[in-house]
Amino acid sequence: MLYKFFFKRLLDLVSSIFILLVLSPVFFAVMILLSIANKGSPFFFQKRPGKDEKIFSIIKFKTMNDAKDNQGNFLPDAQRLTKVGSFIRKTSLDEIPQLLNVIKGDMSLIGPRPLFVRYLPYYTDREAKRHSVRPGITGLAQVNGRNFLDWDSRLELDVKYVESISFLNDIKIALLTVRNVITRKDIAVVPGAIGKPLDIERAKNETTITR
Repeated sequence: MLYKFFFKRLLDLVSSIFILLVLSPVFFAVMILLSIANKGSPFFFQKRPGKDEKIFSIIKFKTMNDAKDNQGNFLPDAQRLTKVGSFIRKTSLDEIPQLLNVIKGDMSLIGPRPLFVRYLPYYTDREAKRHSVRPGITGLAQVNGRNFLDWDSRLELDVKYVESISFLNDIKIALLTVRNVITRKDIAVVPGAIGKPLDIERAKNETTITR
């Protein structure tokens, strides 16, 4: 319990600052490349629910440009994904800016991934436990199939993580994450290419949850 409520946050802060310093040359190189490829900002900001469902802005490298059709609508993700962006997603470098979220206290290094705000009404009471802790850059679901899991399995893994937080579990998840990044395991390069969004899936199945 002491780890969960004190040492975990301390370890997050120290580790994130150290990792960001070590990766700073990569950070700035990617930032410059994406600024050129996107012809604009290299960063992507999006509202996500964090601990206790408090909304924050997640920071990622922007791997897609803002190309639109004749009606002013964004083109499909696959068409907006740049060559540089595709490489950055394959190597998971797009996640690096989230270290800033960890330093700010919005996120943890290890925890349930922060999903879309619009998903909030679709969690069961048990699944909503995922928001009792800070969301993570990586987590138990990410090292056990990631986006290739069905929603029920993915969210259950999030809850199991919350119910068994420990230093040893976090170290294990961190090492598995490094392995998966190196081997590029379970990475969906095109956003949204795997499965359907939670709200669409559960609305279709008439399983909207009232909490």
